[in-house]
Amino acid sequence: MPNVIFAAVTAFAIAYLTLPTVIGFALKKRIYTPPGDRSSHSRPTPSLGGLCIFCGVFIATLFWTPGPIHAELKFVLLAVLVIFLTGLRDDLVPLSAQKKLLAQLLTATLIVYFADIRLESLHGMFSWSGPMPYELSMLLSVFTILVVTNAFNLIDGINGLAASLGALSLLLLGIWFAAIDQVAYSVVAFSTFGALFAFLRFNLIPPTRIFMGDTGSLVIGTIVSVLVLEFIELNAGLPAADFWRTEAVAVVAMTLISIPLFDTLRVFVTRIIRGNSPFMPDRRHIHHLLIDYGYSHAKATGILVACNLLLIVMVLALQGRMEQHLLLLLLLSLISAATYMLHRATMRKKAALQTLLAEEELDAMNTVWLNEEYQHLN
Repeated sequence: MPNVIFAAVTAFAIAYLTLPTVIGFALKKRIYTPPGDRSSHSRPTPSLGGLCIFCGVFIATLFWTPGPIHAELKFVLLAVLVIFLTGLRDDLVPLSAQKKLLAQLLTATLIVYFADIRLESLHGMFSWSGPMPYELSMLLSVFTILVVTNAFNLIDGINGLAASLGALSLLLLGIWFAAIDQVAYSVVAFSTFGALFAFLRFNLIPPTRIFMGDTGSLVIGTIVSVLVLEFIELNAGLPAADFWRTEAVAVVAMTLISIPLFDTLRVFVTRIIRGNSPFMPDRRHIHHLLIDYGYSHAKATGILVACNLLLIVMVLALQGRMEQHLLLLLLLSLISAATYMLHRATMRKKAALQTLLAEEELDAMNTVWLNEEYQHLN
């Protein structure tokens, strides 16, 4: 257990101490994101926070993992390195979507094929409890990694959100791995948690001084996807009476990342229904709805993290009492209903604001007309 605490502290210290240097260097070299139409910032802001996050995670994991690093973890770290370099290149010189996808496929292949971290069963989902054919296991595992990685990449739309949601899931996963004596994966989880906690000091607390960029969001998504896959498979090996074993493991895993996962799926579906590309940027993400409703970045982030935590508590409380398909349906229904109500409330508020602005403009025009009439009469 001391190893995981030291790993978190080490990663925090490395990220916290290097972030000011990276911010200063990026501003001096003009390596920053200028304000744009979809931007919430009003001044140039560097997007290299992921560089410090990665350094903290990588060094802390190498230093505090007990004993020699086994082959499985070596390939995980290699995969994280590949996705880090991809994100860094994209933050410095934008890559095409095809090249980013190829890099993500390479990353997923390193994890699934070489590290052999994959879904071996659906664990009762869709009435499939036995082992899957190897080829199907490979394909489904690669798909899972791609979905989770891009979910964190796409949820990174306001200050602190991707880092806070990632920190929440990583903290819970880190505790679970430590509890079942999987120290290596607990070190990875707590290292990432520590680095993200340091990053939030410079991103969430105004004034925002740096963004994590694709470098950070892709690294977080990749690490979370690996730990979620390991959580699902290691859970199956625990004795039935073990306190840390969950019955509806697939639903619990999805709930750990419910906000980024279901928001990405919802946005993709609505874009396709409207005849648009699922990858075309817009302001339909749930965090955009909260911002448009009037919440600050910090409040919107806090609301979504709190919602994710409440969903986790609910699912953990019900997973031994409710059939997992019904539990998943309840989870989807709650998220869908909440998002729908938020969307309606935001649209009503926008309409009311537009009506108010129209009335003010009409009043201003009437005032000008009356003044002109008064001057004409005089």
